[in-house]
Amino acid sequence: MREKAERSAKRKLTRNQRKQIEAVIRQAKGDGKAHTVQDSIPFQNMFPDGLCRLEGGTFSKTIAFQDVNYRLARPEDQRSIFESLCDFYNGYDPSIGVQVTLDSRSGGSAADEMFGITRQGNDLDPIRDEAVDILRMQYRRGNNGYVKTKYVTLTIEAENLPAARARFARIETDTLNRFKVMGAAAHVLDGKERLELLYNILHPEGGQFAFEWDWLPASGLSVKDFIAPSSFHFGETRTFRIGKRYGAVSFLQILAPEMHDRILTDFMEADGNIMVTMHIRGINQNEAIKMVKRKITDLDAMKIQEQKRAVRSGYDMDILPSDLSTYGGAAKDLLTDLQSRNERMFNMTFLMLHTAETRQKLEIAVSQAASVAQTYNCLLTRLDFQQEDGLMSSLPLGLNRIKIERSLTTSALAVFVPFVTQEVFMGGDAMYYGLNALSNNMILLDRKQSRCPNGLVFGTPGSGKSMSCKREITFIILMTQDNVIICDPEDEYSPLVKRLGGQVIRLSPSSTDYVNPLDINLNYSEEENPLALKSDFVLSFCELIMGSKTGLEAIEKTVIDRAVQMIYQPYFADPRPENMPILGDLMNALLSQHIPEADRVAQALDLYVNGSLNFFNHRTTVDISNRLVCFDIKGLGKNLKKPGMLIVQDAVWNTVTINRAIGRSTWYFVDEFHLLLKEEQTAAYSAEIWKRFRKWGGIPTGATQNPKDLLSSPEIENILENSDFIYMLNQAAGDRKILAERLNISSEQLAYVTNSEPGHGLLFFNNVILPFADDFPKDTELYKLLTTKPSEVEH
Repeated sequence: MREKAERSAKRKLTRNQRKQIEAVIRQAKGDGKAHTVQDSIPFQNMFPDGLCRLEGGTFSKTIAFQDVNYRLARPEDQRSIFESLCDFYNGYDPSIGVQVTLDSRSGGSAADEMFGITRQGNDLDPIRDEAVDILRMQYRRGNNGYVKTKYVTLTIEAENLPAARARFARIETDTLNRFKVMGAAAHVLDGKERLELLYNILHPEGGQFAFEWDWLPASGLSVKDFIAPSSFHFGETRTFRIGKRYGAVSFLQILAPEMHDRILTDFMEADGNIMVTMHIRGINQNEAIKMVKRKITDLDAMKIQEQKRAVRSGYDMDILPSDLSTYGGAAKDLLTDLQSRNERMFNMTFLMLHTAETRQKLEIAVSQAASVAQTYNCLLTRLDFQQEDGLMSSLPLGLNRIKIERSLTTSALAVFVPFVTQEVFMGGDAMYYGLNALSNNMILLDRKQSRCPNGLVFGTPGSGKSMSCKREITFIILMTQDNVIICDPEDEYSPLVKRLGGQVIRLSPSSTDYVNPLDINLNYSEEENPLALKSDFVLSFCELIMGSKTGLEAIEKTVIDRAVQMIYQPYFADPRPENMPILGDLMNALLSQHIPEADRVAQALDLYVNGSLNFFNHRTTVDISNRLVCFDIKGLGKNLKKPGMLIVQDAVWNTVTINRAIGRSTWYFVDEFHLLLKEEQTAAYSAEIWKRFRKWGGIPTGATQNPKDLLSSPEIENILENSDFIYMLNQAAGDRKILAERLNISSEQLAYVTNSEPGHGLLFFNNVILPFADDFPKDTELYKLLTTKPSEVEH
């Protein structure tokens, strides 16, 4: 039968799949030991929807949940999370088992592959190599390569599979809603995800999980064959072997009358592979009350016996042993809580699994955890002769074979808060944005995966605004195929752009780099007529140069729009570069109408066509198609800077529309963003970019000193509201107040943008607020390209 399955597998599977299955088959044949390994794993079957059949009629499902900002939350928010956690546990009746799993595991060598920077065989390879070395160093310096995950596994009993699925449908919905109330993102693991989780736990030395559901009938194997380790060895009383690793399972004896909400955090911050498991099962409320009443009766009986003994001995009968008085009062308080407050009783088993490469490292890890337990007046005790049961009870399957339980009320149980601080650690094209200042975990995020990738960077002078933008630009060029356009008012980006092979366009009256403000492409607007949006830009440009406080009159707008329609007809008839209109053509089209309003607009344009500011009356002479383009507008005078910035924005829109047609993203960085917000026309155009760029594949980022610059009008305020990425460095007092009100930042979080060092601050991303620290290594070529400190800039 086995040989027939192997022949079937070879016929139906690809070469790589066949190799992976043959390796599993070799292990399954083995020498008889592998059979014991598979049988040790305590479940009968795993289904594609994530439902797992355990022993008998018991079924389980696992839900992965993310962290929330508990440590840096306001006291009232912490109380709210604590109360929600109480409601979370109270929501499960005694028929539902709850297993909470906190896993901290080494990322292994796979960490080197997560940064997405590979050599391309060009001049940027030395920078790529240096960037990878820096990221690896930051990764090791940060969390030492440990990835922390959290799960809750729910267990029920059901007569059959359909009955289990029907009941879990309601339980899953309720559980996800409870996590949502706490602000924690959660999702139900499907069968393959649960198998991968079990594989990672059972292979602490690392390895690549390979499995597909259609492999099972072709190979004749079970799901256990794909997750089982090479061997188990439980021959010793206090440790075990799993593959080539050593492991030990301990349980926590809770001796303290009150616990601190940091205990789980301190356990998980230790180095080494650690998995904390809490098995929780509710006690029927009536039974719990009866049990407490029996204890009170027993204590009262003991009290009477002590009083009789005292009278016979001639002592005062009110003098009782201290323990008897203490326990009697505690039992009565507990009864009051159960009867009059929203408290229930639970039985909890607290297990801790450690794995390590050597026995010595294992003992060190266990002793460190025991020291943490001692700090909280608890004891971490090794399981004697129960290591196998302890390991299987630690697996996120919902099965508890260790009957060492402690009864706790809801509030006492909720003190074991599984939350610390949220993390942002994404895959794909995720880029580095510093280290989490609380957990030291690396912050990797991909703005393109957010609901609205628009970004803002705030910070006082010298806090690191420009350097953070430069770092992001560098990683975009090194990691993606996206385009980047920079509006640079202070000529700070030119060295970096040149080193990365980009195009620097110097816009000034003395420069020979020309950009035609009337450039257009056929994809310029969503409408069939590409002039719809271009006409709006020309109206804004004319309004800006005419300087009218009341804006253009209706007739003036009409004559401008009529002229725009006229000047683009030759280009649309024959779209060659030499047919692209320029400002002189617009002026002539206005004069040809012989209307006073048209003449007035034409006279305003004359300064930019025939006068001393005719810099923009040329066809484009630079390569705007380069992946990295920097518009250096430092040389533009006061009269040219405003229209210059508007023209840069229009050039950005042109690039965005071209890239949209080929499915490429366009990043737009604006330094000194407040300059664009001062003028009504450029501010309105910026607001339009922040509203519409997302669906066109554009990702704008504005850097400025003061958040108050974005509150001058409701239209500009939309820029702040439409930004899901906000990088906050050191802030002035008034700006801190604005950020606290607008972004719901607690005083504890604001401390990270108060007199903070350069490169330190707060990151707001998709409603996640993280304190970060980005201490970029200074002895690197990259740092010399990124820094803007005058004393460090190479001239």
